[in-house]
Amino acid sequence: MAKQKTLHDAFYETLKDVYYAEKQSVKALKKSAKSAEHAELRQAFETHAEESAQQVERLTQVFEIIGKPARAKTCEAMQGIVSEMEEDLEDFEGSPAADAVLAACAQAVEHYEISRYGTLKTWAGQLGYGEAAKLLDETLQEEKKTDALLSKIAESINAAGDPEDAEGPKGKGSKKAA
Repeated sequence: MAKQKTLHDAFYETLKDVYYAEKQSVKALKKSAKSAEHAELRQAFETHAEESAQQVERLTQVFEIIGKPARAKTCEAMQGIVSEMEEDLEDFEGSPAADAVLAACAQAVEHYEISRYGTLKTWAGQLGYGEAAKLLDETLQEEKKTDALLSKIAESINAAGDPEDAEGPKGKGSKKAA
């Protein structure tokens, strides 16, 4: 009979998943920084790539706290997000919307990470890993800050990214001048 899985098992498996995701995030951020035209967006990617490298180190500390080896487990979600980002980069390269699409892809990564770090922080607290919960919360706050920054940057990029935007909103209830 198979051993029944516990919250500790879920914590460890999710930690391995996030460890993989964070390493992929570092690579994706560096690639995004090279592709970004908008200086503020490029700087945000470069800064968060450095932050993400520190987050990987924090995750290593969490593995040490729980007495497990720091191992990555392929994160299908992150692979999907990164694959979509690469496809979008190719599709929108050189277009006025390229940076807006880059920012949106980066936010998909941030939202995934925010959900995972929030879960891990909660579980760490429930499992009595107070120091791990603090480390995970530090990363969670960085991810939220990056998401907020990307939202702020996206507003200016999106406004500049489509020449039609200058004419005002389209669609239901709006009138386009002829």
